Amino acid sequence: MIFDKLINYLKLDKQEFIFQFNSHPNYPSALAFSDTLNFLGVKNDAYQLDKEYWDELPEEFIAIVDNAFSLVKKSGSHYAVYSEKAKTLDREELYKNSTDFVLLFEKTENVENKTAFNFKPVLYAIFAVILIYSFIYQEPLEAIFNLLSLAGVYISLELFNQKFGNTSTVIGSICGASPAAQTANSCDRIIKQDKTSILGLKFSDFSLIYFTGLAVLGLFLPATAYIVKGFTFVSILAIGYSLYIQAFVEKTFCRVCLLIISILVGQLVISTIFFQNLTFGVGALLLMIILWALIFSAVMYFNTLLGQKEELQKSNAKNLRFKRNYELFKSQLLEKDKIEFQDTETFSVGKKDARLRISIISNPYCGFCKDGHKLAESLLKKYPDDISLQMRFNYTPERSNEKYNTLISDLTYIYNNKPEKEFLHAVEEWFETRDENKINILSGGVPTSENLNPLTQMTVENNNAGLNFTPILVINGYQFPEKYDREDIVFFIDELIEDEEI
Repeated sequence: MIFDKLINYLKLDKQEFIFQFNSHPNYPSALAFSDTLNFLGVKNDAYQLDKEYWDELPEEFIAIVDNAFSLVKKSGSHYAVYSEKAKTLDREELYKNSTDFVLLFEKTENVENKTAFNFKPVLYAIFAVILIYSFIYQEPLEAIFNLLSLAGVYISLELFNQKFGNTSTVIGSICGASPAAQTANSCDRIIKQDKTSILGLKFSDFSLIYFTGLAVLGLFLPATAYIVKGFTFVSILAIGYSLYIQAFVEKTFCRVCLLIISILVGQLVISTIFFQNLTFGVGALLLMIILWALIFSAVMYFNTLLGQKEELQKSNAKNLRFKRNYELFKSQLLEKDKIEFQDTETFSVGKKDARLRISIISNPYCGFCKDGHKLAESLLKKYPDDISLQMRFNYTPERSNEKYNTLISDLTYIYNNKPEKEFLHAVEEWFETRDENKINILSGGVPTSENLNPLTQMTVENNNAGLNFTPILVINGYQFPEKYDREDIVFFIDELIEDEEI
């Protein structure tokens, strides 16, 4: 499914969205789509709503139009629909081409974005340096030649990334600017069905190698003009091959291919007419050999690396569909006997009568407990009206030193005498700093002597239930399954809240 414009509008990380959507057990259903939005921080509610009630919907909503999840925006008597491409429909057309499914969402400004390092600012900086150098220290036509090389590098990089599922808005705008003319699919058909394969590299990959090499050699003009001119003449073969494929094999023209051809022709004209009285240098030849070997090796390496990464992601998504199946998780959760805690009040935060009660068995001096508490508290923040959280610290007075006793006493004092928010902050501060003095300051800065018997009794209950190792999550009395990572709970939290059996 393609919903690039919808993902861009909601300001989501596309790769993260597609991975979570594809790995959902109910992929590619509306439930999977809704759960993925929820997971990425876009709160939403899905309905099956007869068309007669659609006039009451908000100005923006999500629907399934032409079998694709689409953002629908009211605009007077018409509707703007964003999915694979933007289009405008009147009411009758929208109702005819859509199902009764609608999804109402709340767009937030702090949607979680897990995008990795963005290389584009670095790339633009490199381009800027090359252009500044070219226009200051080289002849105008040499600078224009370098500008064309950089344009070729940029377009080729976009094509290279597109091979691995990263849809390019630049390529899309070039190929699909006019719905009546050419859509992005015609470009895809030519680019993706390229039969060229030399050491695993496609024709578009060689475009990246070629333009990157020329961009570097162009910095040394006119010393490298002889070699550069030779390569521009060789590009005639590539131009002819590309035009033949488009005109006689695919019988359709790819705009991005024609743009690259235009760049090649422009460089050919400049080198033919203006690069004269050339001399051949051995140094320039060695530079060319080393340069192209490095660029070729780099492109091959990243092509292999990204290809393997894509295959692993696909395989992982399929495996996670099985792992994230709620019924399977539930069967593992209910496999062990239910634990009945007598003390459910000590260090209990959140909604007291919530249907979902999470207990975390931990120790303040346990290095692994920090992440467990961070996870539990993040769930509490996300579902404040649906979750009750109890922190069950293992505490035995006779085995504890003075520092531990003081810390537990200070935390107890904060819990008993200050707002819940300050207690949660104190626990978070402790796991971040491990500084007893800071917790004492948060409690008031004076020695505390709280009754710690409830903590002792709670520890006895933990031990009787066999909960000795930390951290452990207990969901409504059932120990979190060992076959799952603690972090996997985020994929089941909605079902756990609604499950009446648990």
